[in-house]
Amino acid sequence: MNRLEHLRVALAALDRDHLRRIRRDNQRPCSPRVLIGGKEYVAFCSNDYLSLAADPRLAEALAEGARRWGAGAGASHLVSGHYAVQHELERRLATFVGRERALLFPAGFMTNCGIVPALVGRGDAIFADRLNHASLIDGMLLSRAKAHRYPHLDLAALERLLAASDAPTKLIVSDAVFSMDGDVAPLRALTALAERFDAWLLIDDAHGFGVLGPQGRGALAEAGLPGAAAENWRLIQVGTLSKAAGVAGAFVAGADDVIEWLMQKTRTYIFTTGSPPALAQALLVSIELIEEGEARRAHLAALIARLAARLAQERWRLLPSRTPIQPLIVGDNAVALALAAALMDEGLWVPAIRPPTVPPGSARLRISLSAAHALEEVDRLAEAINRLESRL
Repeated sequence: MNRLEHLRVALAALDRDHLRRIRRDNQRPCSPRVLIGGKEYVAFCSNDYLSLAADPRLAEALAEGARRWGAGAGASHLVSGHYAVQHELERRLATFVGRERALLFPAGFMTNCGIVPALVGRGDAIFADRLNHASLIDGMLLSRAKAHRYPHLDLAALERLLAASDAPTKLIVSDAVFSMDGDVAPLRALTALAERFDAWLLIDDAHGFGVLGPQGRGALAEAGLPGAAAENWRLIQVGTLSKAAGVAGAFVAGADDVIEWLMQKTRTYIFTTGSPPALAQALLVSIELIEEGEARRAHLAALIARLAARLAQERWRLLPSRTPIQPLIVGDNAVALALAAALMDEGLWVPAIRPPTVPPGSARLRISLSAAHALEEVDRLAEAINRLESRL
């Protein structure tokens, strides 16, 4: 059997285990109302939580940025691919999240993959929540530090691991909002452990930025962190600009010297072409819209409460989440796929999430809510799920 035949056998195994992923081509701009193959659906699968991705004000800012700055950066940020508008955005982001300095990246995945190896290496130790995002896991592997993965949100286990470690440098890494469960890490307790054991603390607030905290400043702000940089220099915050912010890219924020070190040592920053500067022009407007977005966040809260109130499950389970990520645990891969397909037949698009994205036996629908959803659309989804539970 040659290599190509091996791949075909492996693909067949994905089909057998109901694990093959598929793409669908949306023929409309990002919104909850999509058009796929000529049929309209209400989509519950986007991370565009504040419904900014297709906002005309962002589109106009992006067009203005392209007219002013062109289409591309031309080089890496540290050669000649960094522009005044990006410097302005970095300063704006740092102020927005209450840190001394911020550093822009083209994507959240490459941010985490790069900054973890810049902070620790061989002989050091990383302590990671078992449900962390894949980007944090890959960054951990690239660092060559000794990896310790503690059970989800189990701070007692984390404390024991920290106490038993004699590594010269320790790094605690955690999502702020977990992307598949929708729950929020105990950020103040993690900060206390980092201080007690003299560890770095890296928090990825990809799904909290723009949604949680005063004026959407994120999960750390909601928890009363970070406070003064002099007091919280060990706290490093990552945020993405492609979810609630509605555009693209990511940033890392922290104390000035820490960000300077990351700029000097992060390979995914040093050795990649910079982001198009036009994106920064749009993101400056996005931050303003996030700050002014209390009505959007209030509507999201109403949608979350409505879904929990209307779902009446006996076998399936909606995980407790106060974020737009609302996971419905089904368990079996085939049943999760069948449920997603049945909802599609009714004009409702909700993705079925299966291993390895989630642990075996916890296949689910990841219901993702947007400020552009109507209460009636959530009612329609809940009614369909309630009815289908008895059939599948």
